[in-house]
Amino acid sequence: MAAVLQVSAVATGRKPRKGAPAPAPVSRFSHVVKVADEPGAESRVLAHLERELPPGGIPAYLAARKTGARSFVLWADPERRARLATVVTASAGDGISTYRVLGGHGEVLGTVVREKACSGKGLRTRWTVTQAGCPEAVGLKGRIFWWYVWWLLFPLWLAIGVGSLVSGGGDVPRGPRRIRWRAAGETPFEFHADGEVVVHAQWTDRRLAAALTALVTSFDSWLGTPWDDKRE
Repeated sequence: MAAVLQVSAVATGRKPRKGAPAPAPVSRFSHVVKVADEPGAESRVLAHLERELPPGGIPAYLAARKTGARSFVLWADPERRARLATVVTASAGDGISTYRVLGGHGEVLGTVVREKACSGKGLRTRWTVTQAGCPEAVGLKGRIFWWYVWWLLFPLWLAIGVGSLVSGGGDVPRGPRRIRWRAAGETPFEFHADGEVVVHAQWTDRRLAAALTALVTSFDSWLGTPWDDKRE
């Protein structure tokens, strides 16, 4: 049975205007990871996402993320009593980033390596996920055929994009985004263009899958809205 994970935005607390009624209770977190036990089922909150800021605060984090660095916590509860997982950057630079995913007690759940297109082993962005005791899973962003079609029609996409920006409406066309991981002849999980990560393999650690979901969506292009790119 496949599980479906997705990063979702939530309402955050803001100070009401003078004279305005007090707002309803809202989350202190801007984003959460939700999970459904099967496609189409009702989802529930699995983790609450929060960046771990380095010395220098938000400006330092935003500067570091441009190199591929990421650092955030997946809290199991909104009161921050227990960590479900933590993502730390082991190395980042030249388009290749390595992340360690740690459990609630600091144990290593797995590693994730992102190789930006044309920076690593190929022309497409490569995501490699390693979980202890499990086969290595490798996923490539988009299919070769659709990338070929995309670049063949790029002048058309460019014209549509310019028209959308000028008119202030509509969506700007984006390149292929789907990622399908392969491991020992099976597909343990896949990322869909709508931001969902579908987990097929029963051996996949759901904490690692949640961290992977947060990582992949944090690399949304400039046309999107990465959840960890907040200026406040």
